[in-house]
Amino acid sequence: MADPKGFMTTPRQEWPRRPVEERVRDWDEVYVPGALLPIISKQADRCMDCGVPFCHDACPLGNLIPEWNDLVSREDWRAASDRLHATNNFPEFTGRLCPAPCEAGCVLAINQPAVTIKNVECAIADRAWEEGFVPARPPERLSGKTVAVIGSGPTGLAAAQQLTRAGHTVAVYEKDDRLGGLMRYGIPEFKMEKRHLERRIGQMRAEGTKFRTSTVVGRDVGAAELCARYDAVVVATGATAWRELPVPGRALDGIHQAMEYLPLANRVCEGDLEVSPLSAADRHVVIVGGGDTGADCLGTAVREGAASVTQLDIYAQPGAEREEDTEPWPTYPKIYRLSAAHEEARDLRTAPAADADARLFAASTLHFAGDGSGHVRSLHLVEVDERRQPVAGTARALPADLVLLALGFSGPDQEDGLIQQLGLALEARGTIARDDGFATNVPGVFAAGDAARGQSLIVWAIAEGRAVAAAVDHYLTGSSRLPAPVSPRDRPMRV
Repeated sequence: MADPKGFMTTPRQEWPRRPVEERVRDWDEVYVPGALLPIISKQADRCMDCGVPFCHDACPLGNLIPEWNDLVSREDWRAASDRLHATNNFPEFTGRLCPAPCEAGCVLAINQPAVTIKNVECAIADRAWEEGFVPARPPERLSGKTVAVIGSGPTGLAAAQQLTRAGHTVAVYEKDDRLGGLMRYGIPEFKMEKRHLERRIGQMRAEGTKFRTSTVVGRDVGAAELCARYDAVVVATGATAWRELPVPGRALDGIHQAMEYLPLANRVCEGDLEVSPLSAADRHVVIVGGGDTGADCLGTAVREGAASVTQLDIYAQPGAEREEDTEPWPTYPKIYRLSAAHEEARDLRTAPAADADARLFAASTLHFAGDGSGHVRSLHLVEVDERRQPVAGTARALPADLVLLALGFSGPDQEDGLIQQLGLALEARGTIARDDGFATNVPGVFAAGDAARGQSLIVWAIAEGRAVAAAVDHYLTGSSRLPAPVSPRDRPMRV
């Protein structure tokens, strides 16, 4: 480590956000441009280069965190970029979108604020692009083998890049008109500007990866035809089958899934639409679901000019500190976190009746009520205890012209016919079944990412993409030198 006393002399300092009143008037990323580099070397100094760096195990990618922290501390950005890209194809994505389980596993986090690993990672990635440290890496020779990757989310893109660099001819099939999966149309621009995505896709094109957009495999192209055309197929369609809320009044107009709402807002940013048909402007918005997707809806509704926004979370409000008895270090703890969207809602007072920022904790939806035209006008809720049982005398109603359901996803969407046409076996929970080598029950067909693992984090998606690439490479050639950071049975660290 560059400074053996850095963790004692330097306090944690994170990438500052732009003032709330400024950033809610645009869709740019929430952070102050250029404010990260001046502080990041000192923040990297706080890394202790532990004898057993638990941050490695906390991250499924196995990122070499102490190594690139040391290099950043010495301002050796090229070497830092090399070490970072050795384990992560898309660090500018994870540096912005990952909730950083690596920081929960930081040894400093036992009794101090963790190293700002996520910020260091983002700084390295951005500097690498600025300095030209990440050129395209086309293969020296082609293998003569062909691979189809279905889905262009982080899993599909990681698998495609690894396989292309190994010399295989890879084509990525994407159902939407643009590449990126949920990173394109599910993640708001203020969390990650799409120029980062476009830049990586440009690199992949230069390396030789082919892309086929607006193509639904199972409808526009038969699944059997695709298998006959390619030597191997990777199914990386994600978990897009959203969970429902079966309560009275669900059929009223004005109640939508989060992934019906967010893509339209992203299309406005792309220039496809002037105004979203589901815009929250001047509406009373209630978001059901306390996760990241709900927070994305919150920040979007604030920027669209909602009259009020409230987010319901069925769990009790967590504390500010880790519960050592139930969530000991180095597991990822459930603590009270203030995302950029929640900070905006708190400062703008979008939900005066909420417990904290815009959130109502320990709240369960009872039913919806509408007007004479069949449009939702209110959401009726009740407080619940730790067993999710209603607390007597706590029922109340919230005004609601627009309700957004952000309840997570249960598995891959089966409406396109891909799973049925291929005859893929499924697990009991609806995900694609696979063996320890990522292979499905259909020869030559592999499954990775949320479609097989279930809804998870972007770092797990990229790790699965890298690992399935190694499995496919081995299937095609009999051996592989590609890294495989995770197996299908690996799970995050838990008690």
